[in-house]
Amino acid sequence: MSKILDSVIAAARKVGREEVMPRYLKVAHERKTDGSLFTEADLAAQQALFVSLREIAPYPVLGEEMTEAEQQAVWDAGDQGFWCVDPIDGTTNFVSGMPFFAVSIALVKNGRSVLGVVYDPQADECFYAERGGGAFVDGDPLPIKPPPGQLSRCIAGVDFKRIPRSLAGRLAAEHPYSSQRNLGASTLDWCYLAAGRLHIYLHGGQKLWDYAAGALILEEAGGRFSTMAETDFWQGNPWTRSAVAALTPELLSQWQDWLGLPPRSG
Repeated sequence: MSKILDSVIAAARKVGREEVMPRYLKVAHERKTDGSLFTEADLAAQQALFVSLREIAPYPVLGEEMTEAEQQAVWDAGDQGFWCVDPIDGTTNFVSGMPFFAVSIALVKNGRSVLGVVYDPQADECFYAERGGGAFVDGDPLPIKPPPGQLSRCIAGVDFKRIPRSLAGRLAAEHPYSSQRNLGASTLDWCYLAAGRLHIYLHGGQKLWDYAAGALILEEAGGRFSTMAETDFWQGNPWTRSAVAALTPELLSQWQDWLGLPPRSG
């Protein structure tokens, strides 16, 4: 593990312990213009991450709680690299008392993540990866357990809210997998897939900070993924990107075939 990754893990854990968990079940929430929730904890955690990440490496920082114009400015100026931060992914869970939320940090260079850390402060689990270095949870290599070989035996993570209605109806009526979950925190969905707790995944539209760390962690765990439209997952519009993923290339091929997509992987 590189020194920079070690420092980012420490920063994520510190923010989770000092800014997020002390406010769990104790803060009021507001709604942003897109209808999503945010709290004082989101803002405090983001500010703490801005300070610590700039000390680790002086890249600009793009955070979920910035304005769209500020985010675009960081993206446009970030060819040499920028930090991408989701201070609390799963804010609705956080506000509602559901113990499934995370602090997510990625280092993005040339449009692709090269380092990713996702810390679940409730479970005290930290998932992390560097490009070319494998993926881990608290020192143990991912996946924790191998997936089944057949789609019919898989546990699927599916966000029904953001996929086409016709596809949602088809999945509800004749799903090809054994069981389905929707846990409400995309960054952890990717990590649970990388760990083998989920086996396949479908999401109709994620923001950059939802997938930046987790997609790399899955890739380094041996998983494969695409969008529903792009040959290369990392290409196209970075701000809203669908995800079709699986823990093995073989499962991805089966999943894409059932969905009626041409084979793609990233």
